[in-house]
Amino acid sequence: MATTINYYTPEGLQKLKDDLQDLKVRGRAKAAEDLREARDKGDLSENAEYDAAKDAQGLLELKISKLEEVVGNARVIDETNMDFTKVLIMSKVKLKNLKNNMVLDYTLVAEEEANLAAGKISVKSPIGKGLLGKSAGDLAEITVPAGKLQFEILEISR
Repeated sequence: MATTINYYTPEGLQKLKDDLQDLKVRGRAKAAEDLREARDKGDLSENAEYDAAKDAQGLLELKISKLEEVVGNARVIDETNMDFTKVLIMSKVKLKNLKNNMVLDYTLVAEEEANLAAGKISVKSPIGKGLLGKSAGDLAEITVPAGKLQFEILEISR
């Protein structure tokens, strides 16, 4: 299986590391406590709480494993050699929706950092993919679940 390298801001990578540490410390401690409590309730062969606690522990370990892989393949974005005239990850883009003339501001970020309410969209989202590599003044026709949208790229900044 090929590893996927994802790029993050220093803050985004630190949040992933903090989440991983929290799962390892508090998550595992809670899972162990839940197992202990369920085990104390009697016969394990007929103990649904014990089975549920074991399943929850397995899911926690899977989540930890996946997050360890993400953190292991994460890279902090080096902006020293980036072309700031094109839309790239970490670009702040001002767009005009040509259908309704609304002006939108988005920052393109890694998938795990996306937060539409904060104006951060994933580079893997349809709009993010459609904007990558474009320059100010370009038109981008992007297919989204609701149909095709046309945007004019007004401005790109960092």
